[in-house]
Amino acid sequence: MNIMLFHSTFGLRPAVLAAADRLRAAGHEVWTPDLFGGRTFGTVEEGMAHNEEIGKDELLRRAVLAAAPYSERGLVYAGFSLGASIAQTLALGDDKARGLLLLHGTSDLAPNASVDGLPVQLHVAEPDPFETDDWLSAWYLQMGRAGADVEIYRYTGAGHLYTDPDLPDYDEEAAEATWRVALGFLETL
Repeated sequence: MNIMLFHSTFGLRPAVLAAADRLRAAGHEVWTPDLFGGRTFGTVEEGMAHNEEIGKDELLRRAVLAAAPYSERGLVYAGFSLGASIAQTLALGDDKARGLLLLHGTSDLAPNASVDGLPVQLHVAEPDPFETDDWLSAWYLQMGRAGADVEIYRYTGAGHLYTDPDLPDYDEEAAEATWRVALGFLETL
């Protein structure tokens, strides 16, 4: 499978590269574009400030440019938190997308979003301050109306970015469970 993996608001950190290596070890081809031009951040606040400085439109432009050379191959779009929201936007706009793997995040849907049975898997903490229960319920219904085939996995007690071992949110048990399920999902695509 060809996977375009987008980083979180912390930037292209070691955890993202390790995730890409894990996916490659399972036989996938993976690209990890650096949407922040080499910058990484130690806190969510610093990363979000940089994200706002760049702007949503510019981040999406960078993501589209990174994915465009490979989209003909039928990409699985994936991402962590902010990167998941970017992956979602790109997958819903790419009629050749093979799947969408969301780790720790979702995004708004365009009112006219439409896909034909796109397989989507979301892994998120429970509770998650950025992905509240009400938001996830509404998101799930909107994705279904758009035509996506959605699975949601919740991890009780885990922190928001629980798959990153370098962050306080890290939860080894939840992270390993996420990767087991995610790798199984990718095998079905």
